[in-house]
Amino acid sequence: MGRPAAGMKVLVTGGGGFLGSAIVRMLHERGDEVSVLGRGTYPHIDPYIKRMFQADIRLAPAVAHACEGMDVVFHVAALAGIWGRRRVFWSINVEGTRNVIEACRVNGVPRLVFTSTPSVVFGKDDLCGVDESTPYPSRYLAAYPETKAVAERLVLAANSPRLATVALRPHLIFGPGDPHLIPRVIARARQGRLVQVGDGNNLVDITYIDNAADAHVKAAKALTPGGRCAGRAYFISQGEPVSLWPWLNELLTAVGVPTVTRSMFFRNAYRAGIAFETAYRVFGIVREPPMTRFLATQLAKSHYFDISSARRDFGYDPTISTADGVQRLVATLSGCGA
Repeated sequence: MGRPAAGMKVLVTGGGGFLGSAIVRMLHERGDEVSVLGRGTYPHIDPYIKRMFQADIRLAPAVAHACEGMDVVFHVAALAGIWGRRRVFWSINVEGTRNVIEACRVNGVPRLVFTSTPSVVFGKDDLCGVDESTPYPSRYLAAYPETKAVAERLVLAANSPRLATVALRPHLIFGPGDPHLIPRVIARARQGRLVQVGDGNNLVDITYIDNAADAHVKAAKALTPGGRCAGRAYFISQGEPVSLWPWLNELLTAVGVPTVTRSMFFRNAYRAGIAFETAYRVFGIVREPPMTRFLATQLAKSHYFDISSARRDFGYDPTISTADGVQRLVATLSGCGA
């Protein structure tokens, strides 16, 4: 089986989302025939796709149908978040992934690229420049990283001579079109609800959206049964961590939003997370708490990673620098265009 070239038939699950859309556009520009599986309709990607399969990832027959005749499946769809019912996270992130794997097997799809997250190895301690040999933690602070870790293990265990699999772990994706990460930070800052957790010295990896999409395309191109990438997970980032709180304040200043001036000790934020989680469970509150243990730890601890394996094994290199990425983001947030 040779390496895939442009002109492949590809399916992107979650292709209407932030990362999924970027992957779809990049594949289309390569000349691939792109189909998308998602629950909604996504007019912004209509010009780039051949076919839209509107279905829930949890419906196995629909997933199997969408995978028919595909050369590569990019499984990007997932439920992310710091709070929510574990059974819902499990049904989408784990059972949905099982459906994708089985659909690939049944239809003879030879390659599966899975979007994971560095949070699969994040417990409670700092992660400073660690590589993929870092083990999964014994306990997780939220359902999202727990269920993504289970899904990643399923994908890697499914690697075989008939189905080559790889898992990518892009960290904190940002850029124009981001509907979640940066807009939420800005909204909290505008409302005066953004508080620095910890001493502010933590270093954190980020990933510009085009770089994250490029990593997926490059990994698919290099992925072959028995090849270097097959059955492995890879960290993806800018390759240069930022000092989280100064970086956020620079971004806030650039878009004309008040910077963060208040702070709290990590231990106090963590205790507040325990209290909120307990109260929300007892009273059955569905909405996201203002603080959780996972959020407190993410905001206070360092988490940055060694991406040398991705550079070596499939030629990933962040072509858009952090400075250029921020400039592009700020331009869109300021209403100046990308």
